[in-house]
Amino acid sequence: MSRTLDQLMADSAPSVGEMLRRRVAQSQTKEALKYRGPDDAWLSLTWLEVEEYAHEIAAGLISLGVEHEDRVAIASSTRMEWIMADLGVMCAAAATTTVYPTTKGEDVAYILSDAGVKLVIAEDAEQSDKVLAQAEHHNVQAIVQIDGTHDHDMVHSWEELRELGRAYLKDNPGVVDEAINSTNHDSLSTLIYTSGTTGRPKGVRLNHSVWAYEGEGVKELGIITEEDVHFMWLPLSHVFGKCLITIWLSSGMLTAVDGDLTRIVQGLGEIRPTVMAGAPRIFEKVRNAVMIGNSSGVKSLIARRAFSTGMKTIPYRVAGKKVPPLLAARYALYDKLVFSKLKARMGGRVKFFVSGSAKLNAQVQRWFWAAGINLIEGYGLTETGAITFLNDYRKPALGTVGPVLPGTETKIAEDGEILVRGPGVTAGYENLPEATAESFTEDGWFHTGDIGELDDLGNLRITDRKKDLIKTSGGKFVAPQKVEGAILANCPYISQAVVTGEGRKYISALVVLDPDAIAGWGDGKGYQGMPYSELTQLEHTRRMLNHYIERANQRLERWETIKKFTILDQELTVDDDEVTPSLKIRRGAVEEKYSDLIEQMYEGAEADGPGN
Repeated sequence: MSRTLDQLMADSAPSVGEMLRRRVAQSQTKEALKYRGPDDAWLSLTWLEVEEYAHEIAAGLISLGVEHEDRVAIASSTRMEWIMADLGVMCAAAATTTVYPTTKGEDVAYILSDAGVKLVIAEDAEQSDKVLAQAEHHNVQAIVQIDGTHDHDMVHSWEELRELGRAYLKDNPGVVDEAINSTNHDSLSTLIYTSGTTGRPKGVRLNHSVWAYEGEGVKELGIITEEDVHFMWLPLSHVFGKCLITIWLSSGMLTAVDGDLTRIVQGLGEIRPTVMAGAPRIFEKVRNAVMIGNSSGVKSLIARRAFSTGMKTIPYRVAGKKVPPLLAARYALYDKLVFSKLKARMGGRVKFFVSGSAKLNAQVQRWFWAAGINLIEGYGLTETGAITFLNDYRKPALGTVGPVLPGTETKIAEDGEILVRGPGVTAGYENLPEATAESFTEDGWFHTGDIGELDDLGNLRITDRKKDLIKTSGGKFVAPQKVEGAILANCPYISQAVVTGEGRKYISALVVLDPDAIAGWGDGKGYQGMPYSELTQLEHTRRMLNHYIERANQRLERWETIKKFTILDQELTVDDDEVTPSLKIRRGAVEEKYSDLIEQMYEGAEADGPGN
């Protein structure tokens, strides 16, 4: 029988520090964390060693003057030390303020100032220099640098912090326990500055109650156990990655961490995880790589038949029914010939993958299920602790993000906006009382800003961001995520797409090609060594892409179809402020930068009067 919200919260730890305590009491010498050492070999820590490490960091921070709810920023890529720093901050009763390592100096200064950050944990000299260069704009008193050394008096090394902590614990053995005991559900745990697609980032306040609830809520689903092995590569500055630390603590599963995106496939083979979370683009790239690799000849024929057979088994498997004998026999054959090789590349024992942070295309999801790989989708925001809705891989509702997490309420407003209410929701925005008030109804419902619908079983289907909906000159509403998803799902060479058409007669798109995929195509067509900027602009390339765009259009309503597209000669990047650190496209920035190209796609069209 499911626990009520009151029971969930009563059973939950009062703080993340206490969550660690309870986990250590249960798991002690069990392997907790794997990470890459200096020579890239995997090293590991037991739960007892994790606690000892985290308490050293906590005591070191306290010895440097960090007090209750003081803000400590972490500016680093995903790595073991990020997790230890985060646990240390919370065990010191302070609050972690996350900073993406790609954040520019000016924005770093804004975050440090707005949050009132006292101390920064920086990955390397580059991150330390960002803080030092903007010293007149914030009040940071010390920097701890994980890698390397720095000649500035404010900068301490990571090992210095640990040594300070060990010495302080020797003289004050109960100091960390006292700090943990001083925190509760209402204490501030984390400040995450949303990168946003427009304007200044907002600091989202997440109390310990959010993480305590997320841990218990996911545990209630029963899909993750202490025996699972989790591969962590997501940015820990993003709420999704941060939430996974909580689930690691609540479940006790072994987590292997490596933030180097170029080694994801290598890591999957080495760690052989049962669980992994990722953004949709990662799963799209896997699918595209397989499709391109099987694009011609006998292999192509076998792969097409394999996935066609796999698709036919999905309704039975999703419903928990037995696959008919003849179909099951054909599927077993293709599993041996095709699917087993794909699963082996991913370690061979994946129980399920989770996609989050952006909408997963239904075609991509069904492709994985056809191969026997359970890819489920969840949904949440920074303001809702990352996981608000989540599918159960044992009884999934494909094409949806599943039901709301136990203990959270949800409803759909009259205009289609998704509203949620519960302990996983933010306490508000830092220093922005008006924005906080505007984000909630009078009776406490949080405005997600997303449009969706609930089915009869309570599964949520996301349509689009409320503010992103496009209205054509013909009065038709178009959800850009749907159209962009169709493009990405049907063209293995496209890595990014931006759909436009507000007030226009028809929909058009700016598309960006995947450098590796298009280079491979070019090599096979006699364009070896041609620069990306030239290869993308060939008429031959455009004709090839047009075939895939037409295929995508077949999956769209008439008024949603792409009438014209332009291939950009460079990728959209974080450095150029075209993409957020969590890989979400800044539509406004892209449309402004490429406004001339967009206008060219509509030259002469508007004179013809209203369109779709």
